[in-house]
Amino acid sequence: MLKKFFQAFRPTERPGLPDPDAELALGALLVRVAQSDRDYQLEEISLIDRILARLYQHNAIEAAKVRATCEKLHAAAPETDTFGRLIRETTGLEERLAAMDALWEVVLADGNEHAGEVTIVEEARKAMGLSYADSQKARARAVGKFSGKVEET
Repeated sequence: MLKKFFQAFRPTERPGLPDPDAELALGALLVRVAQSDRDYQLEEISLIDRILARLYQHNAIEAAKVRATCEKLHAAAPETDTFGRLIRETTGLEERLAAMDALWEVVLADGNEHAGEVTIVEEARKAMGLSYADSQKARARAVGKFSGKVEET
């Protein structure tokens, strides 16, 4: 009875989310990585905004709006490999490599490389059709950006 009472106050339908494209899929993956350690920091949020702005030529406000949509997509989202496959099927190799770079940047943004984050990146890598070597090169580039800040756990 109580369950029915609470359901009466909930919206009957979730607000409509857009069908993900490669940009939203990557954004949702970036959010998924950042939130995987249950410590979604302002530093990671800002980095995701900067990555979206850099890769998709958004201004700061547009990038923040896209990230907010990606947060909702992540929360209601399919599995990680679904996003990765969407990226693979709708972008070329250059864009997929840039996506891998972005994922590693978010993993390393807080100075700690958590196992859960790496697992998500690995699932995404496979779904995007990239090699382990591609991932390691992307990781090395991200380490270079954050040199002296990364600790492995």
